[in-house]
Amino acid sequence: MEAYSNFAQVYDLFMDNVPYEEWCVYLTGLLAEYGIRDGLLLDLGCGTGKLTRLLKEAGFDMIGVDNSWEMLEIAREAEEGEALSDAPERGEAKEENPILYLLQDMRELELYGTVRAVVSICDSVNYMLQEEELLQVFRLVNNYLDPGGIFIFDLNTLYKYRELLGETTISETREEGSFI
Repeated sequence: MEAYSNFAQVYDLFMDNVPYEEWCVYLTGLLAEYGIRDGLLLDLGCGTGKLTRLLKEAGFDMIGVDNSWEMLEIAREAEEGEALSDAPERGEAKEENPILYLLQDMRELELYGTVRAVVSICDSVNYMLQEEELLQVFRLVNNYLDPGGIFIFDLNTLYKYRELLGETTISETREEGSFI
């Protein structure tokens, strides 16, 4: 996503209204309903990895996939920073299961094996603008799910885009930056 190249540096600043901790509680609850309390999960469209790291803290082994190298770089740096802050005083971080971050377009998802579940929040699936692209993502996700695995995602509707948002311009100005 070329659009996120420059935006990546301020993404978390402008996404501070996203309740990632609540999303984590909600997702882990849904996963538990399907008997998934641990194992390997994929965060598809992981961005800067906030949810990915929370799901790891909840006990899952994580893969984060995003189409923006800059977003993944921030995710990796944040994970390394957290590992160092949790390390002993010697300053050594010993990560047993670091998050595997992969630079991939979700329409071309390629994993080395299967995962117990795939999650995708913050409207990442909305980047699939054509029905065939969406179906391709669904096929690929299904291909990499363990038997009985689940795909949890959020998705805005055409109605929301056409009728509620319409021609609305969304902008925000803060001391650290602005966007339109």
